[in-house]
Amino acid sequence: MKSKMGKQLLRENVAGYLFILPNLLGVAVFIVLPLVFSFFLIFTDWDYLKGLAGLSFAGASNIAKMWGDEYLIAALKNNFLFTMLTVPASMAVGLTIAVILNQYVYLKSLLRTLFFLPYVSSLVVISIVWSVLYNPSKGPINGFLRTLGIEHPPGWLTSPDWALIAIIILVAWTYIGYTLVLYMAGLQGISKDLFEASAIDGANKLLQFWKITIPMLKPTSFLIAITLIISTFQVFAVVNVMTHGGPLNSTMVISYHIYLQAFQYYKMGYAAALSWLLFIIIFIVTLIQWRGQKKWQQHF
Repeated sequence: MKSKMGKQLLRENVAGYLFILPNLLGVAVFIVLPLVFSFFLIFTDWDYLKGLAGLSFAGASNIAKMWGDEYLIAALKNNFLFTMLTVPASMAVGLTIAVILNQYVYLKSLLRTLFFLPYVSSLVVISIVWSVLYNPSKGPINGFLRTLGIEHPPGWLTSPDWALIAIIILVAWTYIGYTLVLYMAGLQGISKDLFEASAIDGANKLLQFWKITIPMLKPTSFLIAITLIISTFQVFAVVNVMTHGGPLNSTMVISYHIYLQAFQYYKMGYAAALSWLLFIIIFIVTLIQWRGQKKWQQHF
């Protein structure tokens, strides 16, 4: 009896493993092996145009090279500034619009879809359109500023002082739809009884928002913050299309620096080292947020 049960259990286990085998193979081929290979590349100097003949051992030189890389320092500064401005701005605007749409607004579904469209649209296409909008001489943005009496509007993509701000505005605009949809889903889960009870106690709309809406949306806000931080550290297409890291490295970010090292200078070893640095940064930021979530929740 036990033997039959054991054989049946074995068959079930084998069948289960066979069902997940395609997924396991996909993970192994497209995730695990590239990770292992990229870690191996850190200790090499490889010009991939020469094939395996261009592969040579370089020790820890690629890691040491990062300490004196001025482009990397500029990219790190720009990335952190980009993240610190883009994430709060898109979350604040998305939450505000979500609260408004969550009220009795006509065409709620249509408006939600319209706000979400930029997030699911091609960033390359969006970047090209915004490049036209940002045109210093014929762009509608500067044209509007001139009608307001500003004789010398900023060169959005040509000025080192404004280029990063221009990209932040664009990316934050695309993220608004993402934050809006998630916040609206979170708002649907808040019981109306809480607002009715607080209204009886004399709480106004602002107090209800601060004492009920914000605390109840903490899990949603945490999810949005994590995903947006990861996304902002991986921003690439906008920079590649609009500024190429310039002017004067004012929009140089880590992902674009990795791209240049790998596909313009053919330094795959150094590009792999930079990629792992980016992974470590994202991992540390995520870990800090996970650890700080409980303390953050205690403040409400």
